[in-house]
Amino acid sequence: MISFDRFTLSNGLKVIVHCDTSTPLVAMNILYNVGSRDEDPDRTGFAHLFEHLMFGGSANVPKYDEPLERVGGENNAFTNNDITNYYLTLPRENLETAFWLESDRMYNLAFSTKSFDVQRNVVVEEFRQNYLNQPYGDAWLLMRPLAYKVHPYQWATIGKEPSHIETAVMEDVKAFYAKFYNPCNAILVVAGNITTEEISNLSEKWFGTIHKGGPYTRSLPAEPKQAEHRTLTVERDVPFDSIYKAYHMCGRMEAEFYATDLISDILSAGQSGRLYQELVKNRQLFSDLNAFISGDIDAGLFVIVGKLMKGVDFQTAEDAIEVELEKIRNHLADDIELRKVKNRMESMMAFSEMRILDKAMNLAYYELLGDAGLINDIVGKYEAVTAEEIREQAKIVLQKSNCSTLYYKAKGEAQSA
Repeated sequence: MISFDRFTLSNGLKVIVHCDTSTPLVAMNILYNVGSRDEDPDRTGFAHLFEHLMFGGSANVPKYDEPLERVGGENNAFTNNDITNYYLTLPRENLETAFWLESDRMYNLAFSTKSFDVQRNVVVEEFRQNYLNQPYGDAWLLMRPLAYKVHPYQWATIGKEPSHIETAVMEDVKAFYAKFYNPCNAILVVAGNITTEEISNLSEKWFGTIHKGGPYTRSLPAEPKQAEHRTLTVERDVPFDSIYKAYHMCGRMEAEFYATDLISDILSAGQSGRLYQELVKNRQLFSDLNAFISGDIDAGLFVIVGKLMKGVDFQTAEDAIEVELEKIRNHLADDIELRKVKNRMESMMAFSEMRILDKAMNLAYYELLGDAGLINDIVGKYEAVTAEEIREQAKIVLQKSNCSTLYYKAKGEAQSA
C-alpha cells in the first residue's frame, strides 16, 4: 500500500506527496498532460521536440543540467502518445534546487534561437537515425497509419516525417508551450523523506505565482470499428522477414483492459509463453516472437511481432499464429497458467514500488487517469480476472477483421504474403 497526500494550488497545479523515510534521496516528477495525440496533424513531433527544448534553459537558468549536477542530482524525461514526463532525483538536503529549476522552466522557458535550432536538429537527426536508417526502424511509422485512420495515434511520438520539425518556427513552439506547459495541465509528485507541510510550502513558494494558463479540453475523434483485415507489404534491406500484427483493443481505463493484458502474457510471457513454446522452440518458425499491448489511455493496440526463420514463408508463419489465437479464443486457460501470469504481474507491480522515482512516476500517471489511489488497486484488478473473461476478450479482440498486418520483407527473399 502506497500512502500519499494530495492538494491543489490556486493556479490548478496538482501536487502529490509520498513520504518514504528509507532513502536519503528525493524524487520529483512533473507530468504534463500532453502527448503526440494532442498535435496538429500537419505539425507532428512537437511534444517530443518540447521534451528536448525544456532542457535548453529558462529565464533565470541558462543551462538546466549544471546546477542540478552541482548538488548531486540526475534527471531525464520521456514522451509518448499521451503524456510528457520530466523527472529527477537528488539528495534530500538539496530538495529546494529541484523546485527552483522545475518552476523556472514552467514559468518562462528561454526560447533562444540557438537552443531552438540545436534541439530541432537533434530531433531531426534522431528521426533519421532511429526510424529511417535503422533496420526495422520505420515499422511503426508504417503500422500506425495502417491501424488508425482517424485517431491521432496514427503517428508516432517522433512525428509523421522530419519535415514537420525541420519547418517548425519559433511562433509554433511558443504557442505549443503556452497551451500545454502550465500549472493547470500538470501534476507534480514529490517522494522521499519529506513532509506534506514542507512540500506544500515549497510548492506555494516556487509554483504558486505561475499563471495557470487557459484550460485545455481534449476532443479527439474516436477510431471507428475496423471491419476488415488490412495489409501492407514492404521490402527493406534487413536480415530477416518480419511480421507485425495489430488488433484494436480497449483503452487504459476500461474494465476489459486487465483481461486483455493478461492475454498478451499468456501468449508471450518469456520463454514459457505459448507463442515461444510452440512456434519458436517446437516448430522453429520464428527466431523471435512476442505479444504485447500498447497500454494507451485511449483505445490502443494488441500487437504480435515476429522475425521469421530463413525459408519460412509469410503464409505459413501467419497460419501458425492463427492456430495459437484460435486456441485462446475457444479454450479456457487452465488454473496454473492463469496463476503464473497473475503472479508475474504482481511481481512487476512490487518491483515498481521499490524505488522512490518509480513510485513518483506511477502516482503521477494514475492521478492523470483519475485518481492516484488507483496505484493500490491494480493488483486486485488483475487478480479478479477470470479464465472466462480472458476467453471472451480473445474472441472480441483477436479477430482477423480487427487486425492490420505489415509484411516486412527482407530484400532478395522470394517470400510473399
